[in-house]
Parts: sequence; structure tokens; C-alpha cells
Amino acid sequence: MRLLHFADAHIDMANYGRHDPATGLPLRVLDFLKSLDTIVDAAIDEKVDMVIFAGDAYKDRSPAPTFQREWGKRMIRLSQAKIPTLLLVGNHDLSPAIGRAHAIQEFDTLQVPFVKVLDKPQFLRPNDLWDTPVQVIAMPWIARSGLMASTGETDSTEAFTRIEENIGGLIEGWIEEADPSLPIILTAHASIEGAKFGGERLVMLGNDLVLSAGLVKNKKFSYVAMGHIHKPQDVNDGNQPPVIYPGSIERVDFGEAAEDRFFVIAEIEAGKDAKVEWRKLEGTRPFVDCRASLRSGDDANEILLAALPSQKKMQDAIVRLVVEYPREMDALIDEAALRKYAEKAFEFHFVKRPQIETRIRLSEDEAISNLAPLDLLELYWRASKADKTEDTAALQSLAREILANESPDT
Repeated sequence: MRLLHFADAHIDMANYGRHDPATGLPLRVLDFLKSLDTIVDAAIDEKVDMVIFAGDAYKDRSPAPTFQREWGKRMIRLSQAKIPTLLLVGNHDLSPAIGRAHAIQEFDTLQVPFVKVLDKPQFLRPNDLWDTPVQVIAMPWIARSGLMASTGETDSTEAFTRIEENIGGLIEGWIEEADPSLPIILTAHASIEGAKFGGERLVMLGNDLVLSAGLVKNKKFSYVAMGHIHKPQDVNDGNQPPVIYPGSIERVDFGEAAEDRFFVIAEIEAGKDAKVEWRKLEGTRPFVDCRASLRSGDDANEILLAALPSQKKMQDAIVRLVVEYPREMDALIDEAALRKYAEKAFEFHFVKRPQIETRIRLSEDEAISNLAPLDLLELYWRASKADKTEDTAALQSLAREILANESPDT
């Protein structure tokens, strides 16, 4: 069978940019929907046997109706194409309040044909999956804090360990129940021991459920479809089974600036190695992250302009320039000139981080003229915060030797 796997859509992550006058939607939302359309088109055009979305349709648990409408349009297309589609509930889809509906509840409530919402740990056989010849173990987001509250646990470390052991036992039990002649897919919205996170984790909220690497790398699985971590990766590093985080479908912050965006199509057959094809999502909005540091006496504007890429590279990109500088140089920075230079960018974020020089105050009965050279050197280490490094002690000792060897006439 051919499986299409994607995750972490976050289609309403409209934290940058303007609105489209034709639709009224934020342009950033249109970026995410464009990627989602590419994924849905691929599923339909290539007639895949199943689609697994591994969680986090939105940025939070209470999406606006407009965004629910846009997500619904795409899921209905899959339903009308009669493609079995599994929607796993992620941490951003789930309400922390007991009894509250999660963000994708309506597909379950309305019993949309060929769309199944996975909002609890479960084992699905072919008769649960429109007779698709596959078995699926589903592990949606599980809030460990909620489990602790329900069991009355107080020791978080011990409770978390026990919860993860129980989940591991549950999954292993289902593996034993499974038909070995059919492929088994594990899909989970969680972290895995050894997985690599991106540079920033702004959209990853809550206490992570951490699955052991040994559990997800069980060779009885044909494929492991993960969500939650935005950095695209195979945690099993090319071995079988593939343990895939496809990553988010659009860049959501500057921690993902250097990473391409993907979805995955996998060919799966029981008893054979899965074939994984990473499909790059073309035309995603570029993020450009620049940094600069100024020192007293520098030509501030020349250095800052040089830190930015060409205007062509910045066109339609989300650009950030972070600058550290002595506070007294504040008036020398021409922010208007920088914004003029970056006017072709989709968004330009100028982050100023003035540094306050550390000063060492002497007591009233001390004067610089009365301090010995070694005492002055120690003051310098303290003022520059260099006394926290191992080299400082060696340098201070060396200075002591040099001064001790000086002749009185030197």
C-alpha cells in the first residue's frame, strides 16, 4: 500500500504579515493552505491508499470558524475521493479541560465518510479502516499532567516514568495481537528519545510524552508516522522501520529558517522494507535570520546594512535582524534606513539588544591610585565577567610571575 504522511499543519499560525484583500485571510494563513493543498492534491492525483495526519491542525485548541472552514474544505476533498484519512489529535488540538471538544471533533461527530479521528489510544484493524489491508496503532497526544491529576499522583518524575511504561506495555500488547501477514503502522503525536528538535520551540507547548527509542524501532512495525517535532527527520536513521517526523508544512518561526518543508509518501508491505520518499514542499515562505554586533567607534549603519542579505534575497521573505550594541550607540542606529533597505521583505523584524556596561564600584576608602597592579587586573576580570572562565586564574598567575620578576629599575 502507499501511505501519505504529514503533520503539524498549524494552518492559522498568522503571526506575521498582512491580509489578502480578496479573501480577507492573513497572507501567512494562505501560505499554510497552499502547502496543505499541495499535500491533498498529491494524495488524490496519485491515488494513495491512506492518508495519516499526525496531529496539530491549528496553532491552538480554539480555532476561529473561518480556519475550521478552510481545514474542512481540504479534508472533505479527501473524503470525496474515498481516500481513508486518519486524523490524530495533537497537543494543540486538545483542550486541557475535561469534557471539552477538541479542535477536530466535528469530523467524528458528523461521521464524515472515510475520515476517522484518533483521539484516544487504540488499535485499528482492517474492518475499522474501510477494509484497507493494514493495521494501525494510534497514540494521540496524552497530557501527562492530566493523567497525574486523574490518578492523584504527586511525584511527577515517578509518575511520568510509570505512565510511559504503561503506554509501552499497551503498544507491545497490541503488537502481539496483530496479524503478522498485514503491515502494522504506529502513529503517535509525541517526542522520542534521541529525536532532534529545531532551533526554537515556540509552538510546542506542554509536558511531552516521551516514547522510548526501542519501542518505536520495533521491527514488527512497517512504518512509524510521527508528529509534534517540527524538524524533519528519520529517528531510525535509514534503518527499518522508518520512524518519520515529516516536520511542519510551513516554517513557523526562525528556528526553522534553514530547514526545508516536507510531506512523505511511503510504500509499505508486510515483511518487506518500507520505501520512503520525502516530498519537498516548494514555494514555502523563506525566513532569513541575521545577526550583528556593534562596538564603540563602529559605523553602526554600515555594519548593519552589511549584515543584511541582498534586497533580491529578502523579497517576500520574513527577515529578522538582531543587533547587540553598547547602549550609548542607540542614537547612531538609523532604523528608518534599515527598513527602507528591507522594504521588499514580506516582514522585517528589527530586534535591538542594548548592552549595559558592567561597572565595578570602589568603596569610599579605596582609590584607583592606591591599588596594586594585580588588584587592578582582578578588577578588570570582574568588570568583564571574565573571572568566570578557567583561563583567568592562569592569566592572573602569569601576571603575578611577570611582576615578581621585574627589577625595581624596570
